[in-house]
Amino acid sequence: MGNDLRQRRPLGLTIKTFLGYDIAMEGFEKIELGNPVSPAAPKTAVDTMPVIPASPNLRQSGPQVQMPSRAGFLRRKPTMILIGVLGVLFLFILLMIIPVMKVYNSAKVTYAQAKGTLDAAKKQNISLASTNLNQTKQALTQTQKELHSLSILKWVPIAAWYYNDADHMMKAGFHGLDAARVLIDSIEPYADVLGLKGQGSFAGGSAENRIQTAVATMSKVTPKIDDIEKYLLLAQTEVDQVNPNHYYSFLGLKKAHDSLVALEKSLASGVSFVKEAKPLIKVLPDLLGASTPKKYLVIFQNDKELRPTGGFITAYSIFRLDKGVIHVDKSDNIYNLDNGIPGKPKAPQVLVDYLKVNVLNLRDSNLSPDFIESMKTFNSIYDKASGKVKVDGIIAVDTSVLVSTIKILDDSVSAAGMTFTTKIDKRCDCPQVIYALEDNISTPLNVDIKVSNLAAIQAGRKAIIGDLMYAIMDKALKSSPKIYWGPLMQDLIAKINEKHVLFNLYDSGAQKGIHAINADGVIKTFDGDYLHINEANFGGAKSNIFVTKSVTTDYKVSDGSIIKTVTIDWKNPYRASDCNLERGNLCLNAVLRDWLRIYVPKGSTLVDSKGSEVKLKMYEELGKTVYEAVIMVRPQGSAKFTISYKLPASVKFVPDFPVLIQKQPGTYSDQYTIKVNGSKKSEFPLLTDKEFKISK
Repeated sequence: MGNDLRQRRPLGLTIKTFLGYDIAMEGFEKIELGNPVSPAAPKTAVDTMPVIPASPNLRQSGPQVQMPSRAGFLRRKPTMILIGVLGVLFLFILLMIIPVMKVYNSAKVTYAQAKGTLDAAKKQNISLASTNLNQTKQALTQTQKELHSLSILKWVPIAAWYYNDADHMMKAGFHGLDAARVLIDSIEPYADVLGLKGQGSFAGGSAENRIQTAVATMSKVTPKIDDIEKYLLLAQTEVDQVNPNHYYSFLGLKKAHDSLVALEKSLASGVSFVKEAKPLIKVLPDLLGASTPKKYLVIFQNDKELRPTGGFITAYSIFRLDKGVIHVDKSDNIYNLDNGIPGKPKAPQVLVDYLKVNVLNLRDSNLSPDFIESMKTFNSIYDKASGKVKVDGIIAVDTSVLVSTIKILDDSVSAAGMTFTTKIDKRCDCPQVIYALEDNISTPLNVDIKVSNLAAIQAGRKAIIGDLMYAIMDKALKSSPKIYWGPLMQDLIAKINEKHVLFNLYDSGAQKGIHAINADGVIKTFDGDYLHINEANFGGAKSNIFVTKSVTTDYKVSDGSIIKTVTIDWKNPYRASDCNLERGNLCLNAVLRDWLRIYVPKGSTLVDSKGSEVKLKMYEELGKTVYEAVIMVRPQGSAKFTISYKLPASVKFVPDFPVLIQKQPGTYSDQYTIKVNGSKKSEFPLLTDKEFKISK
């Protein structure tokens, strides 16, 4: 044979593997690859096996059959091993792909069901949310079943991470669904009363009867908050066992990493919220007058004349809640209440300087930016009032609540012989209800009226706000729950979140719950950078209708120190009102004399400031360093105030630098721009307190 097996190149006994290493085969002489054996080389027993002669019964015309040599077998053995290993690996992957795809597809179904449940909840469709919740649990059960078919991965290095993480997330999902089920089952009977979509258990009778029945049974379901907390804690325990650092950016898993970090944080916040809110929820039936009637002093803060806690205190009402039904026992302006208070304390110097008053009146008592602190001052004066009514707490609301509520109530509410709407009045480019109230309250009286009668007449006119508040409550309570209550409840939650409604309840447990939902207007402690800009209109007019504000903060970071510059810009593009008292016109837009205070981390040191009409003051208050100034903003004009200060050494610019900006109650959508070393990092309207993180 010309190409006899014996003539083929023998396989070297040092085999170069696909990994690039030499594998020595013990017991054999090394033959280098690339050095072919000479055809003249003698044949040995190693080279070939003996030739087996053909059987005499077979034809002899064909070539003789020769068995493979041992060298040929050795040449094939590593290749066969490699092919075998690759084959097993391929088979393993093939067998794993099918269940992995099943898990993936099942997870997609589960996600779609969960999203449907959330969408139903957002639409306040409690019945649909309940149905979708059941379907979500079924889908999650199937996904968990598919996942467990991959349980062999628990024994595979690295793959075990992801299997165990997925298993923990599944268990957390079940606990989360259990918490949602308890919540839905708790509020579903009240669907009709709360204005939710769905047939509640209290659909019959008048609106008041439904409220009374709901409140009477509420004490039976409020303990369920303990079960919700239990399930959330179990979910948190499972999520905490998932390590976000298993999801590497270089593998394209950064999104998964960030989502897990966000989930851990939000779940921890949720557990903390439920724990802190429990006292409020448990005493909620009592606060609504389930057993005995409760009374609350509701004060109206006019944010068009901005003051530290949201606005100038204009009017008040006494609300009585009896089994959930609201009764307005009294409604009056703040001047009448002020007039019946003897021995008032001396006015702070800022009021002496800018309002020219010598005593501290109730209407000016909300000078602290911390609502609870301001209400302590308010109560110290209110306790001396001849018209004092013992109450169970104070609730403050501003014009934003009036406007949004009237809009929900068919955009029309009648009170004191007038009709109020939210349509824009061109005389102020503001809602008609705002102009009508200001026109009735603030238009100068005839100069011929005796001075002794001015206060009484002015006081009577300001009572219209109380009349309007009563009319709003009356229309809402006498309506069908399905028409107004759902939107009103949703709007109330939004207004609380935006700090247009503040609470100071005298039940300590309930107030802890109020604090948990950020509805108490306190100046917070914070581990990081902090900013709160607080203003008070001491000009007397309602200039805050027309003035807009924007804020830019810029961090200069170098050598571990942080110098922060805060720039505040005010603009008033509108013409001035005719404020001549003799002509008796409504004076809305005039010079804004703005008492400005900037609250920053305690220990900050001033670098520079400019723009104040008076010398800048510095002091400590409420655990913060405070910078105080006075700014003047004229009609069709603008103003700017800039301050630079060095943050204390305890505030370090670490990665994901934490920042909290607290919104002043009564303000609207002030525009904020955040910069680091001159580079813009973020821009947003400040609608509520905002906590965020920034980096270089």
